[in-house]
Amino acid sequence: MQLVVARIGRAHGIKGEVTVEVRTDEPELRLGPGAVLLTEPAATGPLTIESGRVHSGRLLLRFEGVRDRTAAEALRNTLLIADVDPAELPEEPDEFYDHQLIDLDVVLADGTEVGRITEISHLPSQDLFIVEREDGSEVMIPFVSEIVTDIDLEEQRAVIDPPPGLIDDRAEIASVREADAGEGEA
Repeated sequence: MQLVVARIGRAHGIKGEVTVEVRTDEPELRLGPGAVLLTEPAATGPLTIESGRVHSGRLLLRFEGVRDRTAAEALRNTLLIADVDPAELPEEPDEFYDHQLIDLDVVLADGTEVGRITEISHLPSQDLFIVEREDGSEVMIPFVSEIVTDIDLEEQRAVIDPPPGLIDDRAEIASVREADAGEGEA
């Protein structure tokens, strides 16, 4: 299976280094020296990582055969793709790859079906499950432990405990002040 692990940014310096936007939780495993990565567009690669370092909080990579700024700049916006064994699991027990979560059934603790995960949206603050309901509508569920209480890969399901209003129209008033403000208006 192929996973996008990074996107090449701008050239850094004059010796062929590039900045990369990391898209993996395991950069030390996927983006280490000697790693051979496929690319999108495919004609750009494959690329072999010669060296890497962190500079001012950004990962810089140098690829074999890329020796100057012009060659490095030609790689800009190229996606780096790693070949990953589908049976491989992340090191942490509570971490998952997207391909493990796509198509899981989403259910409430009592077994009530909510829908099926069709996409994972990676936002800066948290990840979201995009869940397609039986009627074709979609609901977004934050992938946080307070809401997603269990991921069972053997049973192919994600158990959720959503707050009121997340998957239905039954929202609750969050504070007494909001309730009091509503009563005073006529």
